[in-house]
Amino acid sequence: PQYALAKQHLPDAPTCTLIHLSPVEGDRENNNVERSDDVESTKSENMDVSYMDHVAELVEREIGGDLKSLRKVSGLLETLTAENKLLEEQVLTVSSSVPLRVSAALSAAEGSRATMETLLHRERVLSNTLQQHLQGSQSWADSLGQILGQLDTLERHMKYLQCLAHIEDLSASIQQFLMTNSVWEAIGAVGSMANLDMGLKESGCSHLQAFLRETLLFWHKILKDKLTSDFEEVLTQLHWPAVSPPTQTLSPPANAQELSSQLKLLVSQLLSLQTSDDLISEMTDVRPFPGLLQAPPLSIPIQIMLLPLSKRFRYHFTGNRQTNSLSKPEWYLTQVLMWMGHNSSFMEEKIQPILNRAGANVDAKVELCRGLLSLAQEKLAHDAPRLLYDDALFCHLVDEVLQFEKELRTTHAYPSSYPGALHILLEEAVFQKWLSVERKMALEKVDAMLSTEGAWSCQYRDITDVDELKAPDCAETFMTLLLVITERYRSLPCPQAQLSFLALQRELVDDFRIRLTQVMKEESRQPLGARYCAVLNAANYISTVLSDWSDNVFFLQLQQTAVSVGEEVLGPLGATESGRLASLEGSLFEELLALLERLRGDMLGRLWEAVMRDVKEKAQLYCVCYRWISLPSQCDQATMSLSSSACPFLLCLRDHLLQLQQLLCLPLFQMFWQGLAERLDLFLYQDVILYNHFNEGGAAQLQFDMTRNLFPLFGHYCKRPENFFKHVKEACIILNLKAGPALLLCDVLKQQEGPEEGDASLRPQPPTPESALNEMAVYRLAPSDAQILLNLRSAWLSR
Repeated sequence: PQYALAKQHLPDAPTCTLIHLSPVEGDRENNNVERSDDVESTKSENMDVSYMDHVAELVEREIGGDLKSLRKVSGLLETLTAENKLLEEQVLTVSSSVPLRVSAALSAAEGSRATMETLLHRERVLSNTLQQHLQGSQSWADSLGQILGQLDTLERHMKYLQCLAHIEDLSASIQQFLMTNSVWEAIGAVGSMANLDMGLKESGCSHLQAFLRETLLFWHKILKDKLTSDFEEVLTQLHWPAVSPPTQTLSPPANAQELSSQLKLLVSQLLSLQTSDDLISEMTDVRPFPGLLQAPPLSIPIQIMLLPLSKRFRYHFTGNRQTNSLSKPEWYLTQVLMWMGHNSSFMEEKIQPILNRAGANVDAKVELCRGLLSLAQEKLAHDAPRLLYDDALFCHLVDEVLQFEKELRTTHAYPSSYPGALHILLEEAVFQKWLSVERKMALEKVDAMLSTEGAWSCQYRDITDVDELKAPDCAETFMTLLLVITERYRSLPCPQAQLSFLALQRELVDDFRIRLTQVMKEESRQPLGARYCAVLNAANYISTVLSDWSDNVFFLQLQQTAVSVGEEVLGPLGATESGRLASLEGSLFEELLALLERLRGDMLGRLWEAVMRDVKEKAQLYCVCYRWISLPSQCDQATMSLSSSACPFLLCLRDHLLQLQQLLCLPLFQMFWQGLAERLDLFLYQDVILYNHFNEGGAAQLQFDMTRNLFPLFGHYCKRPENFFKHVKEACIILNLKAGPALLLCDVLKQQEGPEEGDASLRPQPPTPESALNEMAVYRLAPSDAQILLNLRSAWLSR
């Protein structure tokens, strides 16, 4: 075989080196050697068997069972000998080439190590040389750095002087331009000076910048004063400003065309000074009051146009003038609105086209409103802190500011993105005073309206089609009060402030609920009285209005705001409540609605108890009537009539239904009569039907009393009142069954209790008790209840 021939020419295995081991280690090693010998012997045996199978397969394939094929043995032997020789050559080549490769790798490693040592030596030499060179050149570097520093200082000084010279040149040029009346060139030089000032902001040259700003301020003031004088003269000839509504149309001046040209020129020139004016305003602007918000400065033409109005405003509403009254904020607020209305047409017709041609992104009418509004804001910021200790005057101020803000935004279309007068009221001290006054006034109004004589009467009680909720005056007035508070804070620009007012509303609703609970407890001795029902109507009315508010867009927006910032105002919400608010599953009034629902349910329960107490008292004779088992059958009577013992409780029930229909609102009365029908159904079923036995006449009489007298009492409120008395209706069906159907039903019920013995598969399956009852239109009563009712029939008493 090939394996045996190759194995004879393989090189001998290297001899193993003996290792001295300790006795324990020797034993362990011996055990390992023995196990490895066993494994090797097993592997050798397996390999021998495998090669023997291979040889047998080879002989079978090449020679087979034909004796004539033995002549192929010589050729097969030659082939195997050649393959064996080839394998020997390959083994010898591999074994001889391995040492050569190892020696070559070792030589390369030695060469690399020698090269590395050479490089390390050169590196050390270069490092030492470089260190010596640096030490020698340090003195040169120090002297060169000193020279460079001096050059840098000289360069900065030169630039400083050049900047001073440039400022002087600009100043001289501005002076020259003004002397020659070259206004546009002077404006350009002032603009260059303003740009230079903005470029020096980060330089740190404070003295240079101060000198530049003084120079800029000087020339800017001279140039602005010159243009302002000319502009005011033109405005005067154009009858600006209009301080009162014109009584007749003014005729245009004779030089209208010239004035229009001058107006365009002056407005354009003033607009070109805007950059330097904004820069100077930024340097000198100081807010006089903390309540005023920082706003971008007005354009120069609008500033000049507002000067006469500003003088008039300060003349009338500052100092000791009679028009400057803390109790009359409407005087100056109305005056500001009037000036806006009188002068808006001039701004739109005369000024706005000039601004558009100059490329200024400015709305002339809005700028006029903004300038006049700043006067009102300044006055409000000055007066509001002085009114914090007078509730009446403070409330009047708030009312006037709210009205002013509404007219400003609607009539004059003042953009919502600009701050209005309400921002003054959002200053912390003023806002907290506003909240406290709102709370105080609201509670006082609630106390006053609850103490009036007609607090619990409905003003629409005589008009049934107008008010289905039948809300008493106190509840309607209270919700109107909350609605007014909502309208007051709806326009506030701060969501946190709106949430503060919402928290106040929730507090007021909870306070009113507590008051309703107290009145309910006082009237609980007479739950069928008018005041008790009025309290119930009030709770239902408030709950209905709050439910409608929960779907209002304004409150939904506040709900989303409450998720992010509500904890600061409404307190900790919790993860579950925050999630419900964010997904709009809950509402801001959910907790209050739950409390009102609990109050409403408690009061309805007291009503049901009171009515059922009267009904049960009047129905005692009907419950214990001993004639149910001895009444004549229906065929023996000419006509059926109502049981005499049923008249008292039916009359009582009718009177209560009519009374409460007049006192309760429609939704509450619907809930009341349905709950009453459910309780009455159980009472009649348990205390009348299950308590007595019935013959045929008694069952027919019971059915007549129920279907022809009781059910029609509730027929005024629904089409099928019998559906609310399912126990009574189905009991009457079972009690009035004919003998045959009753016996069949008994058999079905008994088979269900105890099936007969035998092969059930051979007998037809009887109907189930449930299906048998359903065929009789009995769905609520269980088979056990039906069995009890069948046993109440007198025909079965002897069985």
